[in-house]
Amino acid sequence: MARNIQSLERAAAMLRLLAGGERRLGLSDIASSLGLAKGTAHGILRTLQQEGFVEQDDASGRYQLGAELLRLGTTYLDVHELRARALVWTDDLARSSGESVHLGVLHQQGVLIVHHVFRPDDSRQVLEIGAMQPLHSTALGKVLSAYDPVAHSEAVETDRKAYTDRTICDLDDFEQLLDVTRARGYAADVEETWEGVASVAAPIHDRRRMPVGAVGITGAVERLCREDDKGALRPELIAAVRDCARAVSRDLGAGRF
Repeated sequence: MARNIQSLERAAAMLRLLAGGERRLGLSDIASSLGLAKGTAHGILRTLQQEGFVEQDDASGRYQLGAELLRLGTTYLDVHELRARALVWTDDLARSSGESVHLGVLHQQGVLIVHHVFRPDDSRQVLEIGAMQPLHSTALGKVLSAYDPVAHSEAVETDRKAYTDRTICDLDDFEQLLDVTRARGYAADVEETWEGVASVAAPIHDRRRMPVGAVGITGAVERLCREDDKGALRPELIAAVRDCARAVSRDLGAGRF
């Protein structure tokens, strides 16, 4: 039978302690409550703080749960509600655009596809729920990187692989692209990830006006792009995706925007 890892057990006990009772606790309180030496407790707290699971108040020196732990703690509920609220709107988007629709959320260093509506035709398609997409080259990933600070950090701190000769890998160019994405409210991917494939995506916000995901359509360049400019997406498709994102956001309580 495998033995438990003591340091992880102690870290878990600290998080449970901080989650209940007083909002903030000092080092002595934490150490005495868990029967640990101050040096041992401080070492674990320092590691938890570096990972964002614990925060230390500058004035009092006391500790409390960190934003990263709170974000992880609500991830399942957020994704479950996001999918439930998006079902009708993504079905409508697939019908109106004639293309496949993907709903994505940040997961580790990429985009996790949590919902996929097939293109409404008789072509053979593969369900992509659970698939991962890169942050820097896909429309879904660019939207998350533009609006979600955590996704932005992941995108700029990791290697940006060139999938095609159109992939934007330079950091300055990528940051400029994110500025454009925020200014116009959507992101595009025209053969930056897959040859012959284009996509457009827009952000979804929750009742706190926080970005919780992105929705987009994906299809062949000749269908998604303008006939007179294969590098430019059709404006009616951009509008449809943005309308879908706004509708899901309203259903999540974001209000009109």
